[in-house]
Amino acid sequence: MNLREQLKGTGVAIVTPFNGDESIDFDALGKLIDFIIENKAEYIVTLGTTGETPTLEKQEKLDIINFTAGQINGRVPMVIGIGGNNTKEVISQVESYPLEKAIAVLSACPYYNKPSQEGIFQHYKSIAEASPKPVILYNVPGRTGRNMEAATTIRLANEVDNIAGIKEAGNNISQCIQILKDRPDNFLVVSGDDDLVLPELACGIDGVISVAANCFPGEFSDMVRAGLQHDFITAKKLNDTLLEVYTLLFTENNPAGVKAFLSELGLIGNVLRLPVTPLSETVHQRVKAYLKN
Repeated sequence: MNLREQLKGTGVAIVTPFNGDESIDFDALGKLIDFIIENKAEYIVTLGTTGETPTLEKQEKLDIINFTAGQINGRVPMVIGIGGNNTKEVISQVESYPLEKAIAVLSACPYYNKPSQEGIFQHYKSIAEASPKPVILYNVPGRTGRNMEAATTIRLANEVDNIAGIKEAGNNISQCIQILKDRPDNFLVVSGDDDLVLPELACGIDGVISVAANCFPGEFSDMVRAGLQHDFITAKKLNDTLLEVYTLLFTENNPAGVKAFLSELGLIGNVLRLPVTPLSETVHQRVKAYLKN
């Protein structure tokens, strides 16, 4: 089975829970992993940017990988996020991190450097050649400052054997459609924009790596499965109930929004590491009101 089949549906870009002293709350992480799996999301992505990876130390990342793999215990596939804007450092990480139980590596496009399209191509080509696991590209120009164009994605898909898919979070349906039109048959295409998943499913996307599915894994995964089965009446009804969630998740910052929801659900503490701060009281009250209603 190729990666496109193995990762069809909903992946969850899982948060990193913290204790009050900002140490990692592994008890809460274990409960959250179980909550996601029990509510039938298809797979878990650890150490994505939703996990506040820019503020995690190397040893913390290694501890999270090992703990998450043990907690999942083969119940669903695990994808590990390893990215950055120093190509040599990313290569060092994919060569040395404990990836044995991972199905793939998700690697965000280099941020801040603003490389050319050729620079992006060479960055990913170098990482893929070094990686013991298939690499999933991650285009998120709203965070990185540089869009990876559809032509670059397709070039990587066709020319680099170990590039297996893309998480496309460009907030650009036209670009997504272009990738879907030109991709090789086994190339995975998933969304990274929760609010655009429904229309992108109609265009032929394979699923999503979601933030919202941390706190609403059942409803969100059901919506995606309905869309994959072309039952868009059911998918729209489910999506309509989540529209306000998408707004609240990203009104101020990710993962401040999702951690507010998860704390109100009693799954984790509402603790973040600087420079990210919890939601303002005004927006947090809207989270409470949504859950109450």
